[in-house]
Amino acid sequence: MAQPYDEIPDRRAIVRRRTLEEALAHLVEDLPDGGEPPRPPVLALLRDALAKGRAEIRRRFEEPGPLKNDGPAVLIATSYLMDQIIRVLFDFADQHAYPAANPSAAERLGVVATGGYGRGELAPLSDIDLLFLRPYKQTPRGEQIVEFMLYLLWDLGLKVGHATRTVDESLRYAERDQTIRTALLEARYLWGDRALFDELQRGFAQKFYVGDGRDFVDAKLVERDQRHQRMGDSRYVVEPNVKEGKGGLRDLHLLFWIAKYLYRVSEPGELVAKGVLTREEARHFERAERFLSTVRCHIHYLTGRADDRLSFDLQREIAARLGYQDRPGSRGVERFTKHYYLHAKTVGDLTRIFVAALEDSRRRKPKLAALWQSLRPRELEGFRLDGERLAVASPDAFTKDPVAILRLFHVAQENDLDIHPATLRLITQNIRLVDRLRNDPEANRLFMEMLTSRHDPETTLRRLNEAGVFGRFVPDFGRVVAQTQHDMYHTYTVDEHTIRAIGILSKIESGALKEDHPMSADVVHKVVSRPVLYLAVLLHDIAKGRGGDHSVLGADVAMQLGPRLGLSAAETETVAWLVRYHLAMSGTSFQRDLMDPKTIETFAALVQSPERLRLLLVLTVCDIRAVGPNVWNNWKAALLRQLYNATEQVLSGGTLGGGRAERIKQIQAEVARRLPGWSEADKEAHFARGYASYWLSFPVETLVRQAELVRGAERAKQPLAIEHRVDDERSVTEVTIYTLDTHGLFARLAGAMAISGANIVDAKIFTLANGMALDTFWIQDLEGKPFDGPQRLARLAARVELSLSNRLDIQRELDSQRASWPKRDRVFTVEPRVLIDNNASDAFTVIEVNGRDRPGFLHVVTRALTRLNLQIATAHVTTYGERAVDVFYVKDLFGLKVVNTDKLKQISTTVEAAIRDFDSRFDPVAKAAE
Repeated sequence: MAQPYDEIPDRRAIVRRRTLEEALAHLVEDLPDGGEPPRPPVLALLRDALAKGRAEIRRRFEEPGPLKNDGPAVLIATSYLMDQIIRVLFDFADQHAYPAANPSAAERLGVVATGGYGRGELAPLSDIDLLFLRPYKQTPRGEQIVEFMLYLLWDLGLKVGHATRTVDESLRYAERDQTIRTALLEARYLWGDRALFDELQRGFAQKFYVGDGRDFVDAKLVERDQRHQRMGDSRYVVEPNVKEGKGGLRDLHLLFWIAKYLYRVSEPGELVAKGVLTREEARHFERAERFLSTVRCHIHYLTGRADDRLSFDLQREIAARLGYQDRPGSRGVERFTKHYYLHAKTVGDLTRIFVAALEDSRRRKPKLAALWQSLRPRELEGFRLDGERLAVASPDAFTKDPVAILRLFHVAQENDLDIHPATLRLITQNIRLVDRLRNDPEANRLFMEMLTSRHDPETTLRRLNEAGVFGRFVPDFGRVVAQTQHDMYHTYTVDEHTIRAIGILSKIESGALKEDHPMSADVVHKVVSRPVLYLAVLLHDIAKGRGGDHSVLGADVAMQLGPRLGLSAAETETVAWLVRYHLAMSGTSFQRDLMDPKTIETFAALVQSPERLRLLLVLTVCDIRAVGPNVWNNWKAALLRQLYNATEQVLSGGTLGGGRAERIKQIQAEVARRLPGWSEADKEAHFARGYASYWLSFPVETLVRQAELVRGAERAKQPLAIEHRVDDERSVTEVTIYTLDTHGLFARLAGAMAISGANIVDAKIFTLANGMALDTFWIQDLEGKPFDGPQRLARLAARVELSLSNRLDIQRELDSQRASWPKRDRVFTVEPRVLIDNNASDAFTVIEVNGRDRPGFLHVVTRALTRLNLQIATAHVTTYGERAVDVFYVKDLFGLKVVNTDKLKQISTTVEAAIRDFDSRFDPVAKAAE
């Protein structure tokens, strides 16, 4: 917290008050009596002093030296600089702007710093809060001085929160408003009449430093909870607010406010003497405050404004400034954010400890011994029940029986109880005892029961994690605590993602998410071994951050951990397989053609059994849902269902529907049945237009709609026909386009859709026997919802028509929209990569393209493929945050797979070059504001 100014090294290098006073006095030497001081030169002198002082403070913070990366030193130095500016300004107003030869008692005026500024912790570009104290009745001269000061401070570019009140008014407002009371709690005398400030301090103490402070404490805790809700109620968000977020500086300030209000302390260290914190806890407090303050100062300097959000574009730069360098298998920015979350967790631990101590100190003791005896706490399975919270019976309970640490959480879970903060503190002090439990059969049994419990396992696992028990009991999990991934896809740290995934699994099993996941809610009850499923979900990301393939490394962890937790060899092997292939089902569903029999056959060969298929489906759903909001959608659900059903049919001994010719005959017969108004000749003509692959690529309902579209266009002799259908169930809009097939058609259509703000998630491209193209696209808006609305769809149709008639300059349109893309996203780069697979399909060469997702990316890639004389049959588009993974099923001009080695190499180099050229058009990451 605040430090005395005499600890600031060479503080006169920041600002020399006397020199500044003399320079200002010189400006008014020749001013006649009653003349108004010249504002522009006064403002120029103050502005120069402020700029030079800030520059000196920043230099010390950023350049090598003893104060480099010392956030608290910046806060106290900035407070000192602002103090001196305000003191000089007050004296100038009092003595030169509005002098009084013999000021009366009514003209007294005191200047008081409040809030963070009053605490002596002013961030580089934060607002300043001032209270002007006046006697009972203010005079015009006092009002003029205040007004003169405020206008000059505003002209200096400062944001000033201010109030002008008497002592009585200040105390009366503080009684009604907790925010004002908190501001006065941190009030610090700045300049002017000291007697008014002393009177305020005495009045505040007499009025508020009485009783147990219950109303103030309760109000501050409610305020904290509301603030957490506004900020996302998690300390593990990817772009945390360093000041207001959960585990941020404001939570530390809250502890200090309550401590000062109840214990009259001014430093965290003083709480040790009061018995509220241990010496080690006080050190944790100071370390967390130093780290968070330092990060906040960097944010202010880099953005050039009072911003407290640790955004993506700042994380990498601040990590480098704090000395976090990339290492093999470990990125500096991810280690930095991990340390941030660990400090935020420390703040949470301190809050819990502090509140526990507070409750104990505020507990009223009964006056009569008999009453005390009657209120003896109840017991529950060896633990003490304190209200609705579980506590240990004695301070040495854990040293006598270390397994009691896990049993405590187990009993709390089974009885829907919270755990007393004092007991959690005792666990922290005895955390090393957990190391002895790893091979204890009873401890492992309790852990598995908590993991697989039907009583909210998510909350219990989070409690174990918050207490530090989880990472000690399962050291591999400890390695991913606060582990981040510096990208736009993963919203949470690995440990938080994992615990949320367990929560989703529990809700699917209980039926709470049946409406969202009907298939999983049904399948989960057919799973033979619940422990296998729960452990697989727990371990699926256990090896992230180790530098290798986390799926492979995670499978090794599962093989070691399964037997320890009581699983049989067969169960352990299944868990390891699930961890090894936990991305297989989503990868196949989203990046392969599910109408291609080879896709289903290959996936079925990998899965091998219906039980594994059921397990993998539920694991995949839990994994995707736990990544973050807006990642799961109905389109992904539909693809997973389609893959599951087709694979289940194969694994159950069935086939994908007889011979190819027989299947086509059955499909055409069903289509014909659903076209009652068509003549036989019209039906036969339409069936002759489509090649065999076309009839096997769509459901019958889609084929019927397309038949009507084609016949209508042919009869009207339309060169272009467009039909759209919003599919809310799958969260997509299906757009079908019937037009003359031309070279580069797909690329032009992709460009028109990008300009219109539509994301293509899937596409099937067919050329009919009459030379016309029948292309179907499944599109979403930028939020992953159906691309709908009459105006948007009309604009899309107009742009498609313009692009097909070569009247739309796609590149120029995309360039004009580039400025609207969020600049903070530019910090992310994705190295272009092209993978070619000739084994994934019997009829097509499969090309997978990875790159930085931007509007127009698909257009650029398909244009490159077109120029290579490749025919695109289907496209499957998936995005993972900033990464796009586009998969194309292609043939050469002769309708054959591409097998020539030189041609395959040319495809890779040409597409990669096109992506690099596209990336280069976007502005490089701009240097943050200096």
